[in-house]
Amino acid sequence: MKLYTYWRSTTSYRVRIALNLKGLAYAPVPVDLVAGTHKARDYVALNPGQSVPTLVLEDGTVLTQSMAILDWLEDTHPDPALLPSDALQRARVRAAALTIAADVHPVNNLRVVARLKAMGHSQDDTVAWMNHWMRQGFTAFTQLIDPETEFCFGDTPGLTDLCLVPQLYNAHRWGCDLTGLSRLTEIEARCLALPAFDAARPENQPDAH
Repeated sequence: MKLYTYWRSTTSYRVRIALNLKGLAYAPVPVDLVAGTHKARDYVALNPGQSVPTLVLEDGTVLTQSMAILDWLEDTHPDPALLPSDALQRARVRAAALTIAADVHPVNNLRVVARLKAMGHSQDDTVAWMNHWMRQGFTAFTQLIDPETEFCFGDTPGLTDLCLVPQLYNAHRWGCDLTGLSRLTEIEARCLALPAFDAARPENQPDAH
């Protein structure tokens, strides 16, 4: 498999963690979002959304959108499981994961921030914008996860942890106030102590700089 990825992309980070957890080998193909590589004709033909990640399977099948890729990985490589077997618990896990993936991440995306700057907002404005939505999302997220388990839900990392850790990377990067959110940073520390998470860290990617 080939994974078109960008080192600081939180969506790519999610998929890298999942591939590592499931023990699946892949070849990373860097896509430089800052340089605009994602807008090149060949890449747009592969991913019309001009985003990362893009997963190309051995038979040439192309998958896009990180949450769809994670669903496919869970369906085709169920061990270790990222989702619980109980339907109600799966819904709880997905709701928490989507609080990050659907509510927080999209409004902090590079293209959104770039558009804000193009509309005349300063760097300080855009950082304040990102931190506002991250803080609000993390506060809600804390209420959705289990209060005392090792990870977000249970004693092993799952889909929710895969969404949380990359978003916290952005939070640290931009100086988001995490006061009162120690539950999340404790989970983050446990996750990053695992080889699958550590290998997926942005700074450990071949295109990191």
